[in-house]
Amino acid sequence: MIKKYFLYSALTLFFIFPQTVLSASEQEREPDYSLHRKASEKAIGLSLSDAISLGLRNNYAIRSVYLDRIAQKFDLRVAEDRFTPKLQLSGRYIAGKNQDANFKKTNLSPNATLFTPLGTRFTLSWTRESTRSGINNFHNDGASITVVQPLLRGAGTDVNNAPILLAKLQEQTNRLNLKETISDSITQIIFAYHALLRAQEQQSLSIASLKRMRKLVEINKELIDAGRMAQTDIIQTQADLAMQELSAKEAENNVHSTRLALLKLLALNHKTPIYATDTLKGTHVNLNIEQSIAKAQAQQPDYLIQLLSAKTADIQLLQARNDRLWDLSLVGGTSQNRSSSSETRNWENFVGIRLDIPIGDMTQKQAEVQAKVNVQKQALRLEEAKTNLEQKIINAIRDTESRWQEYQLAIKASSLSQKKLEIEQEKLQAGLSSNFQVLSFETDLRNAENARLDTLIQYLNAQAELDQILGTTLESWEITLND
Repeated sequence: MIKKYFLYSALTLFFIFPQTVLSASEQEREPDYSLHRKASEKAIGLSLSDAISLGLRNNYAIRSVYLDRIAQKFDLRVAEDRFTPKLQLSGRYIAGKNQDANFKKTNLSPNATLFTPLGTRFTLSWTRESTRSGINNFHNDGASITVVQPLLRGAGTDVNNAPILLAKLQEQTNRLNLKETISDSITQIIFAYHALLRAQEQQSLSIASLKRMRKLVEINKELIDAGRMAQTDIIQTQADLAMQELSAKEAENNVHSTRLALLKLLALNHKTPIYATDTLKGTHVNLNIEQSIAKAQAQQPDYLIQLLSAKTADIQLLQARNDRLWDLSLVGGTSQNRSSSSETRNWENFVGIRLDIPIGDMTQKQAEVQAKVNVQKQALRLEEAKTNLEQKIINAIRDTESRWQEYQLAIKASSLSQKKLEIEQEKLQAGLSSNFQVLSFETDLRNAENARLDTLIQYLNAQAELDQILGTTLESWEITLND
């Protein structure tokens, strides 16, 4: 079910559809429904593509998830900034008084740090201190460079790149959640739009049935006047006419309620006068189960998120195992210091080994055990997700095919009911049938027309639901994420 998607703004719709042409069913309505017809003349015609376009712009769930993306993208940017140099400026100024005199102290200490994918940490710092007390003025400054290279814990590119990889996996998950939210919102809009179409069509069918009932009442009166029908026989027809008027009123109320439901999804004012303009029609689509499963495994957001969760668990296990290692590092550096009391610089160079061994701490082992269990659980969830996805696809394809067959049968039943009623009406005028039989066939026709409408809507909704299960909703509507 591939459909062209056009992006319209809400204002564009008001200019494109300022006035609309009444449908044939609306033009045939009785004077009792003149107010509704006048309202329709001022309404805005809305196609399904227009509704989806407005939903993408206004839907609250979609707007909310796009706001979340602002913070999520910045989270990734922070993670990718892991290996860029960091600079920190620290300063302090103190004014005070002691037993000798007033004094002022100034301290300035810039510090730069660089962390590499191998785990190497470079630190460059410089400090200057100045003290003024009475007529005395003292100052000293010094710089130092320190290099620390881990040999066990924190050593190597795998463990040091792990936070960035986790952030990238989370970003992919966030994008899939965005796709899932938009696909779900589009599917809800499709269902709501089809509900409005169904309500409008039911109203048209009710009005058409009401016209037939009124015509039958007139025929009954003519037969009574001609002495070919008893006066009491018209009572059943009039009772059915009253019930059909009630049905038409209920259909009109249903149009209003379904319109409000669609307006809510589109985040439009509840007073916005819209009506669905698409023509109800179904197109049969043959789908191969194996190909559909392969496509879903490549595109379905929930399944892809489960794949990413399994990769995340593997990286977290790597981190947990790294945290259990001894902290053994090579340390080296150099520093110099100079004061106002001496013009010479004092240098100090050093190199050595640093070792930290945790003893009796079970928390690190606990973290590793939990990470191992999580890896195994994610593997089970992935297997379950794969099985569930296959079952959903098989059920959805079979349901869609079944809906199509039901729709074809409903079309046939509706056509035969229409012919059956027309023949019986001719027989009634010729005195070869009873009023009861015509009323019975009229009821059969109403039921058949409603069945045809219901099965068509169910088939169209089944197609939309199958699209969502396959993860192809955006592809079907040619929507590209602006992310």
